[in-house]
Amino acid sequence: MATSPLLKSFIKCISIITGVLSILLPERCTGISKIPPYPQNPYIIKMEIPIPKDSAGGLIVADIDKDGRMDYLVTLKGYIACYNWSGEKMWTKQADIQVSTSSESEGLPGHHGPGIQAGDIDEDGKVEVLYLTQDGYLNVLNGSDGNLEWRANPGIPEGAEKWEHLALVNLRGKGDRDIVLQATNKDGYRMGRFVYAFSLDALKDGNFEPLWKTNDFLACAHNGCRVADLNGDGKDEIISGCIIAPDGKELYRIPDLDGHLDSVFMGDVCPELPGIEVVTLEEGANRVFLFNTNSKIWSNDYLKQEPQNAAVGNFDLNRNGLEIWCRSRYDTNQKPWVFDSEGNVIAHYELSEKAPEDWTEKGIEVIYPIYWEGSDRQLICAKERHESGDVAVIDPITGEFIVRFPEKADRIYVADVAGDWREEIVVLAGNELHIYQNENPNPNPKKERLWKSQVYRRMKMVHNYYSP
Repeated sequence: MATSPLLKSFIKCISIITGVLSILLPERCTGISKIPPYPQNPYIIKMEIPIPKDSAGGLIVADIDKDGRMDYLVTLKGYIACYNWSGEKMWTKQADIQVSTSSESEGLPGHHGPGIQAGDIDEDGKVEVLYLTQDGYLNVLNGSDGNLEWRANPGIPEGAEKWEHLALVNLRGKGDRDIVLQATNKDGYRMGRFVYAFSLDALKDGNFEPLWKTNDFLACAHNGCRVADLNGDGKDEIISGCIIAPDGKELYRIPDLDGHLDSVFMGDVCPELPGIEVVTLEEGANRVFLFNTNSKIWSNDYLKQEPQNAAVGNFDLNRNGLEIWCRSRYDTNQKPWVFDSEGNVIAHYELSEKAPEDWTEKGIEVIYPIYWEGSDRQLICAKERHESGDVAVIDPITGEFIVRFPEKADRIYVADVAGDWREEIVVLAGNELHIYQNENPNPNPKKERLWKSQVYRRMKMVHNYYSP
């Protein structure tokens, strides 16, 4: 039966009203399905910050204003900007924030490391923003207006220059009321071997005695420690080439490392095993390691090629567990390969044979797994390497470029910011954020948001270029 013009007009009006409500009101209030939630694609947020001149600083998202939407925190040398979900400025601040372009020479957090955390650290229903300054102080701001609440300098380990990297954690089962600080050695090739854990309440009161400390952390060469609850007990482990328990006890350390580690990731790679596994990449013997809190599960290489960068995700729904995509190190014509959950190579190809003709021969960088389609299959998202270039969504198994966004991307970040559990691509281009969303109807609109996963929240808060 044909639809009457009057009914068509009514449906169009309802659609417009629904779209407006989905923008103005949080999802929990309206219950309205949002396709798409932003009125433009990309949605552009213009910020009052300088244009990035180097690779220092990055971005995270968090629900700063507690309206059910994710807001944006962007850092650069000397600046912090906080903008809400709709693009309104909450606050900007000139601050000597600890960000760096090279962890090996300048210290952490390294390329694209945001150097900032956000959370309700005193459980008063309000979000605080935390960061380190170049003088080594921990600074705690009121998330709603950016005003300083308190700051502390607990003193640095002997052999370090200053505190350089921070991660908000739950070590005592009391919520996000603890923090881990990390520092590199001030002389020589800098590695984040100093890791100290503190109670935030104690720091605020001037008590600088750590909960625990280690001066022998097996760190990645290019980025700081990551954190997550690996065994499901509600408390965080501290993760890199070793795993530190919430009480400071070392649970596991890679025993036969040859060279150094480039990056670290977490995921349920082997669902038949309890807990979450850790993936690390080695430069030297060029191996990929998979391990958990108990032991090494496997290590393997592919033709002795250096993996350098990776993405871990459910890239093949017909296989058990997660797959590990490795980019390779080649300066041009990268040759990615993929391990399955048991360490077998299941795919390999030359990226230049798959990329568009005008894509840079240097390949891709800053590679995130992404839930783009609305299915359980993940793809990868990356930008053009070594330039402010385009962004693409790629099938990691075949190398097919599924969608390409013409851009001048300085940073990219992938997260569920729209609210329908699929992930969006957040691009920092100059002093603007460009948010790309999949406009196709979501085949699983009622699926739980990814933010319900503690591991997901931690990974999106502590990351950098090498460990997105």
